[in-house]
Amino acid sequence: MSSNLKPLVLHAHGTGPNPYKVAILLDALQIPYKVKLWEFGDGPNGVKGPAFLKINPNGRVPALEDPNTSVTSWESHACMSYVLRVYDTSNRFHPGQSTSEQEKVNYDSWTSFLLSTLGPMTGQTNWYRHYNSVTNDDALKRYEEQTYRCYGVLDGQLAKTGGKSVLESGYGAVDMHFYPWVAQHGYAGLDVSKYSNLEKWLKSVAEKPEVKEAYEKIPKGEKA
Repeated sequence: MSSNLKPLVLHAHGTGPNPYKVAILLDALQIPYKVKLWEFGDGPNGVKGPAFLKINPNGRVPALEDPNTSVTSWESHACMSYVLRVYDTSNRFHPGQSTSEQEKVNYDSWTSFLLSTLGPMTGQTNWYRHYNSVTNDDALKRYEEQTYRCYGVLDGQLAKTGGKSVLESGYGAVDMHFYPWVAQHGYAGLDVSKYSNLEKWLKSVAEKPEVKEAYEKIPKGEKA
């Protein structure tokens, strides 16, 4: 990647999984970026405060500002898609124009599965385990079961590559989408030991240089 690029600004906080997927992609493509850390709430440095709402009207991280193009993106999928379109011009991590239609659909289908199902089910498991003000065992049980169901679906897909990558075309942006969510299984109070392909994949992705870099950089970001 050109050393003439101005660093992009990744808006994040240190606990949620979604900023990490964007950081992983940026590091994989060797795109310079700096991290700005926001707090929860509507204070001056909060994601629901007026300063951040000018960047993302939904008041959630990640958001990504690119001074090289003057483009601002928010929601993790939009941030990832932007970076892939603009900077992954050799299609290292996502399907290109010459890729088969089935491979393109596979990419979209598995990304959609993370965004619509595995991610939200994991998020609700975390909510009812850690944050809900009233204990609700029925809700927690439901979301645990649904998250485990998702783990089973993903484990079956990973079996096709021996736990190397979600897509048979190889490691790429889909793995980056999934990893931060599944890597939080311990925080969610979930056990992945019976999903052998999933466990193998988690260990493999964790050793990627870009993953290590992302998990080092975000917690050290500057405060907003």
